[in-house]
Amino acid sequence: MKRAIFPGSFDPITLGHYDIIKRGCKLFDEVIVAIGINSDKNYMFSLEERKKFIENAFKDEPIVKVTTYKGLTVDFCKEVDADFILRGLRNPADFEFEKAIAHTNRKLSYIETVFLLTAAKTSFISSSIVRDVIRNNGDYTVLVPDSVKF
Repeated sequence: MKRAIFPGSFDPITLGHYDIIKRGCKLFDEVIVAIGINSDKNYMFSLEERKKFIENAFKDEPIVKVTTYKGLTVDFCKEVDADFILRGLRNPADFEFEKAIAHTNRKLSYIETVFLLTAAKTSFISSSIVRDVIRNNGDYTVLVPDSVKF
């Protein structure tokens, strides 16, 4: 079974994340959306809210699982028997950042990272932009899946 982890904080999930997960479903037998727990971060949405947003977005996609984890992503991959990490790339800066992480992960383990380019229509969207739109009472609904309602 080809199992991939799609790790992130998903605060909140965006249409860019959604697109990468949907496209990952065509490549893998199972995609585990893994919400990393980082006690040093201040999140806008609780862990439970973030998990529910993702579960609801993929309620009709049986190969998508949603879970949480702490620690190194490569350790979590070993724990759930995943051989791949799935990542989306929006721009060259993302590539440079993600490349360093992928090389480190490969050095620590035999986990391969698979990069997908985001769709042009979602390449400008980031969770931090969405949070800024929300804080300023803008229409965030055009940037996130329908499941992100509050």
